[in-house]
Amino acid sequence: MRVAAVQHDIVWEDAAATRAHVAPLIAEAAGAGARLIALTEMYATGFSMRPHVIAEDEGGPNETFLLEQAAQHDAYLVASIAQRGADGAYRNNAVLAGPDGSVHRYAKIHPFSYAGEHEHYAAGDRHVTVEVDDLRVTLFVCYDLRFADEFWACATDTDLYVVPANWPQPRRAHWRALLRARAIENQAYVCGTNRVGTAKSTRHVGDSVLLDPLGEVLAEAGDGEAVLVADMTRATVSAVREQFPFLVDRAPARSS
Repeated sequence: MRVAAVQHDIVWEDAAATRAHVAPLIAEAAGAGARLIALTEMYATGFSMRPHVIAEDEGGPNETFLLEQAAQHDAYLVASIAQRGADGAYRNNAVLAGPDGSVHRYAKIHPFSYAGEHEHYAAGDRHVTVEVDDLRVTLFVCYDLRFADEFWACATDTDLYVVPANWPQPRRAHWRALLRARAIENQAYVCGTNRVGTAKSTRHVGDSVLLDPLGEVLAEAGDGEAVLVADMTRATVSAVREQFPFLVDRAPARSS
C-alpha cells in the first residue's frame, strides 16, 4: 500500500481556511497513488488550548472534510481533530476516515501536560488498530511518541504506526530520534507527520518522515510544506520479524 505524509502549515484557529489550504496537498498525495494519507495533529486549527472555540462534535465539519476527501480520492485520511464526545468531554482525536464512509477515532492517551493540554482535553484509554488494505494501522498522536510502552502494547498486531503531530522546533532532535526508535524496537513502519509554520510564538519545522521496520528512511521532509510517499507491505514487516525475531524476547509487563 502506498502511504503519504502531508506536511502542512495551519491557519491558527481558522478551520475553513486550513481545510481549503490542505485540499490541494491531499490531491497531490492521492495523485501520487497514496491509499493512506496522513495530515497533522489538530490539522485544521492548530494545537489550541481553547476547545470551547475550536472543538467540534464528533461528525463535525473537520471530520466531514476528511470523509469527503476520502471519498473523492478513494483513499483513507488520518488527522487529529479537537472534538467533543457524547459525554461532553473534549478530546484530541486521531480520526481515520475511509472512502466507504467508515470512521475510527483514537483519543490521545497522553495529553501534553507541559502545555496544559490535560486541563482542557480528556485522556483516551484505549488503543485503536484498523485494517487498511493489507496493513494493520495503529494510531497515536504527538506526545504519545514519548511513551514506548504504548507502542509496545500494540506491536504484534501492528504493521504501521501513524503519528500526527504539532512537534516544536526546539525539540526536533527528540522527534526524529523517537520516531526511529519506535520503528526499530517494534519492527514496524512509522509515519510521522508534523506541521510547519509558527503558532503564536512556537515554531514548527516539520521533519516528517516515513520509516521502514528497520528504522531506515523511506522518505523525509525538511522545514517546508511537502508530500512524502512510500510503499509499505505487511510481507516486509513479517520478513523483518522472521529474520530478526526480537519481539518474542520482549518480557511481558510485570505487576508490582
